[in-house]
Amino acid sequence: MAEARIGISGTGFIATHLVLAIAKADGYTTSRSLTRRPVDQVGGFPEGVLTNSIDDLVSNCDVVVECSGDPIWATEVVAAAVDASRPVVTMNTEFHISTGSAFVGKGVVTEAEGDQPGCLAALHEDAVAMGFHPVVYGNMKGFLNLDPTPEDMEFWAERQGISVPMVTSFTDGTKVQAEQILVANHFNAAIAQEGMLAVPVDDLDQGVEALVAGYEATGRPISDYIVSGSLSHGVFLVATHEEEQAAALEYYKMGPGPYYTIIKNNIFVHLEILKTVDRVPESGRVLLDNSATPELSLGAIAKRDLAPGDRIDKAIGSFEMRGLAIRNEDRPDHVPMGLIQEGTIVEPIEAGEIIVSSKIELPDSLAVSLWQQGVTT
Repeated sequence: MAEARIGISGTGFIATHLVLAIAKADGYTTSRSLTRRPVDQVGGFPEGVLTNSIDDLVSNCDVVVECSGDPIWATEVVAAAVDASRPVVTMNTEFHISTGSAFVGKGVVTEAEGDQPGCLAALHEDAVAMGFHPVVYGNMKGFLNLDPTPEDMEFWAERQGISVPMVTSFTDGTKVQAEQILVANHFNAAIAQEGMLAVPVDDLDQGVEALVAGYEATGRPISDYIVSGSLSHGVFLVATHEEEQAAALEYYKMGPGPYYTIIKNNIFVHLEILKTVDRVPESGRVLLDNSATPELSLGAIAKRDLAPGDRIDKAIGSFEMRGLAIRNEDRPDHVPMGLIQEGTIVEPIEAGEIIVSSKIELPDSLAVSLWQQGVTT
């Protein structure tokens, strides 16, 4: 059987390490890797695979793996792949919650197992297969600083070997808000409040108790997270089961119920992507998407006052704004944070304000066009 040709969109941390994993995996080969940089300035990729052409990427692969981290660019890549009937596996939460809903039902486009949303989706599949009924989709975050300094972010970016915007989006909570929005939209879960509960606790049982209270108050399964520097890195579900299984589950050290916590401690990111790639050509089964009718979105809340003429190169991971989980119906005039790139402020915005469409001008793009047509929310 011929090797499956994987075309990768992105040449950053995830893409670079995914190529290394593919080289050691049976049945796969990296056929193309799409970059917006000059090809001769990109290292760490096999000879001949780098390209600046979306068409070249799509026409020379069997599956596209989109991991650029850029929702505007990813929209262009996914649109071309869907038009060419290529399945798409992503490691790009920001794409899904910005424009991903526009592609639901129009081709195979799925987030991969590996990052927190995909791991939660896989955990959901396993739990439901065992008869559990999830009521909380939980993420465990180690640290939160809503307004970190550029100096701190530059230090941690260099230390961890990732970009300043990436480490900033992790630190100020934008990334975890985005991840839990994607999970909620796919599984028709809610948020207990705008911005989520974000429970600060070093005892998992206490954190679960607080999130269960949010579920009970909401009356629907919720997506949320806890913040702790001492608990392990990972994701978890809180679920119920049938009463007749209670004694057996207690014997299995799951506690007396009625709520049971199922944990995945290890998040291997790029090393798990191939598990999702493997399932797509065979079954076309989507692991995780934003749904065609998402209830939640990532609003952008200003960290400081912004004046007309201020330019926002990229909102996610910036020092001007951070992300906040919002309900679309509560904030119908908000601009999804992932779309705020190379935008210009046209009316004053105060610190703490949610960015609305009347106060910012965005350049033309397919992503912005889909949003303006109302097919992404």
